[in-house]
Amino acid sequence: FDDFSRDLCVQSLLEIMDMFCDRLSCHGKAEECISLCRALLSALTWLLRCATFYAEKVKEPLEQAAAENQLKMCLERLEKMLSSTKNRALIHIAKLEETSSWSTVEQSLIKLGENLNNLGSSPLRSQADDCVSLIKSIPTMLSVHSEQLNKTGFPTVHAVVLLEGTMNLTGETQPLVEQLMMVKRMQRIPSPLFVLEIWKACFVGLIECPEGTEELKWTAFTFLKMPQVLVKLKKYPQGDKDFTEDVNCAFEFLLKLTPLLDKADQRCNCNCMSLLLQECSKQGLLSEANMNNLIDKRAADKENSPSLKSAENANIQPNPGLILRAEPTVTNILKTMDADHSKSPEGLLGVLGHMLSGKSLDLLLAAAAATGKLKSFARKFVKLNEFTKQITGEISKSGPVRALLFDISFLMLCHVAQTYGSEVILSDSNPPGEVPFFETWMLTCMPEEGKILNPDHPCFRPDSTKVESLVALLNNSSEMKLVQMKWHEVCLSISAAILEILNAWENGVLTFESIQKITDNIKGKVCSMAVCAVAWLVAHVRMLGLDEREKSLQMIRQLATPLYGENTLQFYNERVVIMSSILEHMCADVLQQTATQIKFPSTGMDTIPYWNLLPPKKPIKEVLTSVFTKVLEKGWVDSRSIHIFDTLLHMGGVYWFCNNLVKELLKETRKEHTLRAVELLYAIFCLDMQQLTLTLLGHILPNLLTDSSKWHTLMDPPGKALAKLSVWCALSSYSSHSKVQASARQKKRHREDIEDYISLFPLDDTQPSKLMRLLSSNEEDSNILSSPNRSMSSSLSASQLHTVSMRDPLNRVLANLFLLISSILGAKTAGTHTQFVQWFMEECVECLEQGSRGSILQFMPFTMVSELVKVSTMSSPKIVLAITDLSLPLGRRVAAKAIAAL
Repeated sequence: FDDFSRDLCVQSLLEIMDMFCDRLSCHGKAEECISLCRALLSALTWLLRCATFYAEKVKEPLEQAAAENQLKMCLERLEKMLSSTKNRALIHIAKLEETSSWSTVEQSLIKLGENLNNLGSSPLRSQADDCVSLIKSIPTMLSVHSEQLNKTGFPTVHAVVLLEGTMNLTGETQPLVEQLMMVKRMQRIPSPLFVLEIWKACFVGLIECPEGTEELKWTAFTFLKMPQVLVKLKKYPQGDKDFTEDVNCAFEFLLKLTPLLDKADQRCNCNCMSLLLQECSKQGLLSEANMNNLIDKRAADKENSPSLKSAENANIQPNPGLILRAEPTVTNILKTMDADHSKSPEGLLGVLGHMLSGKSLDLLLAAAAATGKLKSFARKFVKLNEFTKQITGEISKSGPVRALLFDISFLMLCHVAQTYGSEVILSDSNPPGEVPFFETWMLTCMPEEGKILNPDHPCFRPDSTKVESLVALLNNSSEMKLVQMKWHEVCLSISAAILEILNAWENGVLTFESIQKITDNIKGKVCSMAVCAVAWLVAHVRMLGLDEREKSLQMIRQLATPLYGENTLQFYNERVVIMSSILEHMCADVLQQTATQIKFPSTGMDTIPYWNLLPPKKPIKEVLTSVFTKVLEKGWVDSRSIHIFDTLLHMGGVYWFCNNLVKELLKETRKEHTLRAVELLYAIFCLDMQQLTLTLLGHILPNLLTDSSKWHTLMDPPGKALAKLSVWCALSSYSSHSKVQASARQKKRHREDIEDYISLFPLDDTQPSKLMRLLSSNEEDSNILSSPNRSMSSSLSASQLHTVSMRDPLNRVLANLFLLISSILGAKTAGTHTQFVQWFMEECVECLEQGSRGSILQFMPFTMVSELVKVSTMSSPKIVLAITDLSLPLGRRVAAKAIAAL
């Protein structure tokens, strides 16, 4: 009806509306419920047109009173209709069902807005404004989430940052950014406190990290990598807030933590805050005015803090300044390395020699690692190492230069592999059949933690004529010849040569004096030879009986002692420093296993940080529980604990680790402790989130939910906390599992494969899955829970309509878990496991983002929606909208049916 000038007709129609607006409900079929949604949208459109007509008539002096009266009646109906969340939810569904009708609503809103100015500031005007804002809120009904304002510390953010700084300096920034955003969303952390927590973790890392390389890594992480991470965080939509304001606000909070800042300044021997502020300002994260204001405040604070400059540290250059200066140097070195090496090898040697002095190398590597340039840095050194194979027409003058270029590049690459992991050096882009020498040697011959080498491997058994000539050279000459030497071949032949020499020594053919001369020849000019020799000896010693090791260990000792004579090549002292550090890392495991001590010359480089952390003779389960208890008491995870957890995860395996930590969580009975435990456990699980989530959701939860003897453990608060942890892990893993490659650290563990989950959830629909059999055996009335053939086809979910691959273990585990949840909700008997399932679903809704298509809830069977609505805490229209996939026609029908019946 659109002849709005006939006032009485309109009044009658408005009165008819009163009859149904109060008690709209429909218990019919889904189709009828969708029709009800459409009818509501039509009614809304009609009321808006009606209101617009009368708002326009108010301008006409003769009509004003009558028009105001009609408008009042119209707005009352509008307000009545829109004040019900249920009606707004049904209109929300209709809007998605008929997008064209919604654009009519938006046009009517614009017209109505233009005419509202005729009303002045009357009560009618404010009533109309309220209606307009309610209509405008319909499309975003789900996105309003309040932030946590009652907390100031967020241990998860703290631990994620510490984990990254301690273990993953070379990692790309994007996965870290996404992980942090995930935590921010799930825990609803306000932006300024989120940024504050990131900086707090960086400062704690700076203060507590071991001296040496680790300290440089942390400095590079804090001053070079974290500002880059914030630059990426800035690109995420912040609503109407300005991210630079949040950063400024975070620094204002940080300034109040004077003891933390003072301790960091003392450790780094400089004003850390000032350097960090300048770096953030450079990256566009702070305005200049704010930066200067903060710098002044910190300077004023520092006047009252204890004096940091003492006589002994007055000459020490602060690491932060050195790292910030090293970053542009890395770029320059990369350019130098691109030049043609054959034109000026001496010039290049000068640059490399300069890099080796003092702690320059570690500074440059840390700066390169933090800025994502370490891989290309390593590639350039692999190329240089390959270049030294060219020996045609070499004259005596260029022999030593080539030997040095080979040696320095080899030592640097070993050092990078040990400090940052061998994956930094490996390249995917080698032409087929052309793997560089260093990569081949590193993969087959270099000892690393967790890698057992076979001393009889063919790589240690080269051409026998080459071995014989090398043995003769080492034994007879007074010093190594350098011209026309094929260093790559020497390095590959040295292992077999050492075996010959050892046998001759064992059988009395060679004396100890001859052995000394030989080892002096090996280490005297080209340190790489000693590294290759010790690499083989380490593998060899592992295979020997207790009484057979003496001479091999003695030989390692000989090779590890530098030669201090005049007749060594250039940069010998600098090269020996790196060699000693490499040998110490290589021998660490074997020396511990054979209870041998070798004194490596104190090199100025740090001894191995975070090595050998587990107390001897203490069962690993006790270590796990005691470390977790300590962390829980403290309320935050420190980097040493992170390394212990990582070692335990290696040793015990994913299931053992996850299962025991979940047991610890379920023991906790104090509410605030359980929440803290969840925040910390989520962060600990970041050590290998994908695998731990598969285990938690695929094995541990189904076992707890299907075994009635364990249901009592799921009571509140620990049960509720476990539900929260499970949802957080599921969301994190699901959002990142298609993008994230397992890190090298994680690859060392057994990777669970789809095969581990096939018996849990059959790919075809004919055989009943193990889970469904578990369910039916646990309930008296197995028909209710699951007839044996109830499998995926009859439990249709959005994921199947989106054709999500079920060959993927995580998708499979999630689909399985939601089937289990669905059967628990539909069962006749209820218990704490039913309550657990409700908490799980509530947490899913809590953590959902608006419009997050393809979230974990797409694995929920559609039939579950009607079961969930029966649960008092879940029976709200907003929750139904949140848990159904409204992008699908079937999703909209399911939602309309559930909401209309409320």
